[in-house]
Amino acid sequence: MDYPMNAKPLHIHPRHDEPAGFAEQLRRFLRRHLNWLLVGALGLLLLQDVFGTHGLIAMRRSQQEAARVQKEINQLNEENRQMQERVKALKSDPQAIERIAREEMGLARPGEYIFKIQPKPGDAAAPNPRSGSTPEKP
Repeated sequence: MDYPMNAKPLHIHPRHDEPAGFAEQLRRFLRRHLNWLLVGALGLLLLQDVFGTHGLIAMRRSQQEAARVQKEINQLNEENRQMQERVKALKSDPQAIERIAREEMGLARPGEYIFKIQPKPGDAAAPNPRSGSTPEKP
């Protein structure tokens, strides 16, 4: 048989009624559904980035925890600074030493007398004259 020179060769495709091999079925499936598979994969990646263990929500939670801890550190630093000032005053300020000795230890100078007045039972909210804030417990 003679074929014309400009004639295109015919490609043989399997018929639809013949069973195709697994590779051919996979190729057809991917050609038909590739866009949906890519969209699904992208959706799963976005869900992981937002809700995953290292996602946006977890990162925000970690930032809030870090801010809370930093606030607590700042409060403790301020408390430490105040305590250091008190220690310094107790080491060098005679008035501070005398105040602590009188108010907290109940000490008096020679010749002084200490009178403790018990609050009335119905007058529990009366301020303590020594400390100025709370009543003394019997």
